[in-house]
Amino acid sequence: MACPMATVPVSNPSDTMLRSDDARNRCTHALKDARFQLVNFSDNELRVSLSNVSLSDEGRYVCQLYTDPPQEAYADITVLIPPGNPIIESREDIVREGNETEITCTSMGSKPAATIRWMKGDKELQGKSKVEATYDRMFTVTSWLRLTVMREDDGVPVVCIVDHPAVKDFQTQKYLEVQYKPEVTIKVEFPQGLIREGENLELTCQAKGKPQPHLVNWVRVDDDVPSHAVITGSDLFIENLNKSYNGTYRCVVSNSVGETYADYILYVRDAAPSTEAAAHDSQAGPEAQRLDHAVIGGVVAVVVFAMLCLLIVLGRYFARHKGTYFTHEAKGADDAADADTAIINAEGGHNNSDEKKEYYI
Repeated sequence: MACPMATVPVSNPSDTMLRSDDARNRCTHALKDARFQLVNFSDNELRVSLSNVSLSDEGRYVCQLYTDPPQEAYADITVLIPPGNPIIESREDIVREGNETEITCTSMGSKPAATIRWMKGDKELQGKSKVEATYDRMFTVTSWLRLTVMREDDGVPVVCIVDHPAVKDFQTQKYLEVQYKPEVTIKVEFPQGLIREGENLELTCQAKGKPQPHLVNWVRVDDDVPSHAVITGSDLFIENLNKSYNGTYRCVVSNSVGETYADYILYVRDAAPSTEAAAHDSQAGPEAQRLDHAVIGGVVAVVVFAMLCLLIVLGRYFARHKGTYFTHEAKGADDAADADTAIINAEGGHNNSDEKKEYYI
């Protein structure tokens, strides 16, 4: 605090007065308070400091200058009290997947009241807060956060952040511990690719859960596991496969939270041809192709020849019957014994031309 020099009393809400007397060039305390210290004393300024500030020092400070006319200035001092370390608590330390939990964060002894925010990972969550004033004009803030947890939340920190004018980055956190049912997958150790008769099969059941799964069981859906199958822990081994082993094989895993399973569908195909048979087929391939081409060519030749023969026969048939027809005029001539009789019969036919007529359309 600073004031121009003259006879200057400076008072605070507790009426502690620091007085400057220009004539004697000295400062005296009207009331004893060692926390007030003189910082600067000059012709135009009187500056004092106050150490070890407490809440009782809050209020209005007045600087009076006894001139003609008198002058006065004042400053309102607000004392900030930072909160204590925030306290974070949860309703239960371990939560099962899908259940709701509640986390509480408390900030005590601050002025003004603090503000509490929540973060889960990099996502801000909304909580509910309550502010309570204490007898010494300070505040306690309590915030509650309710959330439903999933397996992805296991190990994720929930952070309580306290915002206050007197402090920065004031926070505390609690890591979520979530229990969940096992996650199950089946891995084919061998064979790779298509499975054929005579091969061996090995499956491994891989499970992850919290707590760690403690029971692994192999079953065959709608049938029994082959009698010679070997089950060792999470592994299933079947040798010398055949098609009767086709079906769904299930790995069932459980922990204290629950039970889960994964299925593997076995489909055994025919055995692959032997190496010698495959080599023989490869060598005989070109000759077989040549033989196939010859057979096809012979069939085509026979078909073409048959069609040509049919065309020739039909052509001769139609040629022989082309233009052959009878008229009524010559009907009697065909049955005559000689030419004269034929002419007479033909002429006689003309006599009846009125009765018998031939039409051409």
